[in-house]
Amino acid sequence: MSTNAVQGITGNSSFSALPLAGPVKVMDVFVYGSFTVLALVALVLHFFAMKTKSQITSANNPHFKKFQCSFFLVYFMALFSDWLQGPYVYKLYEHYGYASNQIALLYVVGFASSVIFGTTTGPLADRFGRKKMALAFCILYSFCCLTKLSASFFWLFLGRVFGGISTSMLFSTFESWYVYEHTETHDFPSEWLSVTFSKATFWNGVLAINAGVFSNIFAETLGFGPVAPFMLAIPFLAMAGLLITRIWRENYGNQQIDLRRSCMEGLRSILFQEKILYLGVVQSMFEANMYIFVFQWTPILSSGHPPLGMVFASFMVCIMIGSSLYAMLLSKKYLSEQLLMMAVGLAIIAMSICVYSSSGDHIYLSFFAFLILEVAVGMYFPAIGYLRSQVIPENLRAGIMNWFRVPTNVITCAGLLLVHNKTVISSSDSMFAICTGLLVVALFCNFKFATLYKSTNSVIPVSEEKTPLANEEST
Repeated sequence: MSTNAVQGITGNSSFSALPLAGPVKVMDVFVYGSFTVLALVALVLHFFAMKTKSQITSANNPHFKKFQCSFFLVYFMALFSDWLQGPYVYKLYEHYGYASNQIALLYVVGFASSVIFGTTTGPLADRFGRKKMALAFCILYSFCCLTKLSASFFWLFLGRVFGGISTSMLFSTFESWYVYEHTETHDFPSEWLSVTFSKATFWNGVLAINAGVFSNIFAETLGFGPVAPFMLAIPFLAMAGLLITRIWRENYGNQQIDLRRSCMEGLRSILFQEKILYLGVVQSMFEANMYIFVFQWTPILSSGHPPLGMVFASFMVCIMIGSSLYAMLLSKKYLSEQLLMMAVGLAIIAMSICVYSSSGDHIYLSFFAFLILEVAVGMYFPAIGYLRSQVIPENLRAGIMNWFRVPTNVITCAGLLLVHNKTVISSSDSMFAICTGLLVVALFCNFKFATLYKSTNSVIPVSEEKTPLANEEST
């Protein structure tokens, strides 16, 4: 989940790991107890996940470890800077005196910017270089953070525009750079892509929890106010940019076609290649559901006055659990497309429960459903990352990935506006019912994708598989 996703997570409350002083509430005990149990489960599952064959084989290859580390150093700093901002976006706008409808408009601007401009970032990265585009991300996102120093609606509006563009870069350019280096430059086994994506998802949860704690310390404990997390993000973006300059090599997609043609080529590939189309629908429907959820869970649980920081931390631990489950099930010969289907199925179960629990006073049941959804999210990201690497053409990778985000952002904008204005969707249970419907569509497309992928994907004989020794020689 990105800042776009997390910006509504904590509502108008800061990330706080400690409950308010006063009598101990049942909800507090329940949430803290749940977090403790989930954290222990996450640690145990992570231990077993690290013992799987792919993890051990890849870990024994020093060239792969060095390459993976060069990616993680940069990517995790970028993600950490993204997470630092999330819990305080709403509170910052409120601190500047803006009404809820104005804040909703600013949110929509970010998603709309990603729709309008995001599709161009991929072709630009392919043509001018993914390393250069990653550097551009660091610069643009730093500028986005600086706009938060002003209370002017114009500067905040402009910051949201650049924030939408930056988010598109973060979740397309970095993956495109990694996949090219992994497969083309170093010629590592394709199954090791799942190792990297699973680790990235697990540590993303760890980063999110720590980012929330750091944000709270600087904004609340040290008294620097809600703008502090945005200023804190800038040094991490600067360090990421410096590392990109020093340790990343440049790679490209198709440099010969112009921007307009590149965008159209990406769209044409989606529309006329069924595997890409079905996978894109799965991604769009699942992530739209995820982003709508983050604007819903706070009001659903608010009547119980839970410690929002610990609820958020519990969600992140569930993502870590999901990523470990993915690694373990993959080692048991489950296929990535099957695990993606499992993630979508878990999300359907979670949203179906929410349709019932949100219509009445069933806070604990809603919390349980939200935890199931986050486990599904933890399984989803490594699965979709690996499958994208297998079916999307290298020369159009970033552009197609940004096209996938267009319906996600359109659906999210529409859902946010309709829920906020209570025009068509007047209740949370109605919104969750719509989310369930979107996920059913995703499950159907997932099934169609899995059928096509199985029929066209040839199995490599064991004797012909790349070995770690062969990879060391090739590098």
